[in-house]
Parts: sequence; C-alpha cells; structure tokens
Amino acid sequence: MRPWFLLAVSALLLGGCAHPWNTVNVAPGTPREQVIAQAGPPVAIVALPGGGQRLQYSLQPLGQYAFMVDVDPAGRVVGSRQVLTELEFQRIEPDRWTLQDVLREFGPPARVDGVSSFHGQVLTYRWRDRANADMFYWVYVDPQGVVRRAHPGMEQRNDSDPRTR
Repeated sequence: MRPWFLLAVSALLLGGCAHPWNTVNVAPGTPREQVIAQAGPPVAIVALPGGGQRLQYSLQPLGQYAFMVDVDPAGRVVGSRQVLTELEFQRIEPDRWTLQDVLREFGPPARVDGVSSFHGQVLTYRWRDRANADMFYWVYVDPQGVVRRAHPGMEQRNDSDPRTR
C-alpha cells in the first residue's frame, strides 16, 4: 500500500474524532450534548452570570489556544470563540478583575508561579500573536485574589539546533 494513501485515510479517521478544535464556529442553537460529542469533555464547566454555562476547552499547558462555548440555561449554544488573543487579554482590568474572572474568561493557565518582586501568584498563558509569534501573557493576582497587573511577553526558546532559529 502506498504511504500517501495511509496518510490520507489516517487524516480522515482523525478528522472524525472528538477534539477541542471542533468547537470553532459551532452554530448557535446547537445542543450542549452535541458539542460534547464533537469536542469531547471540556476541561471545566463554569457557571455564567444570568444562568448558563461556559464549556472550557483549553489546550494549555503546551497548546496556545483555549475555546469557550457559552450555553444558555436551556442547554443551547449561544456562541463560541478562541480566547487566547490580544483583544481578549486587553479586556482584563487590573484592580477590578479577580482570579475567578480570569479563570472564567480564559480557563486554566499553562503555569502558576511566583516571583520575588510580587507577593502573590503569576498566571502564565501561552498564546500566539497576530504575527504568529509564540507569546506568554502574565496575570499577577494578589493574595486577596485581585488582579494587580497583566501584560504580554515573548516566549523565548533555547534551541541548540541552529536550523530551528
């Protein structure tokens, strides 16, 4: 059998599997159960103000995408979107947002660290900017759970192979 044929068949089979990418552009009105059947179980389900739920499909810690599918109280999709973007991160309001707001809007971070210059947690999200560059977005949360600052930064890789630079 030819290798290209096996590759094509494998791609078709994998295309039908449950995966978070299947939440991209899911049609409003789609039943919640259909989303889960297409995308698999979410990493988290978060209650939304006003009654619905948010199904969170995050590819963190290694991936650079997180998809949120909002469902109304009747169990129908209201909308879906990829949230690890510059425009979405710009919505964060230091001194107003809380840790719960960040986790509701962006899902679990890739990492949670601390730094000596800040008393609290630093949440790290991995994402790609408009130029497709590997990026970090850091959200600093104080011990009371309030966001104090947030900003992007370049993700630097230490590759020893000069061909990958």
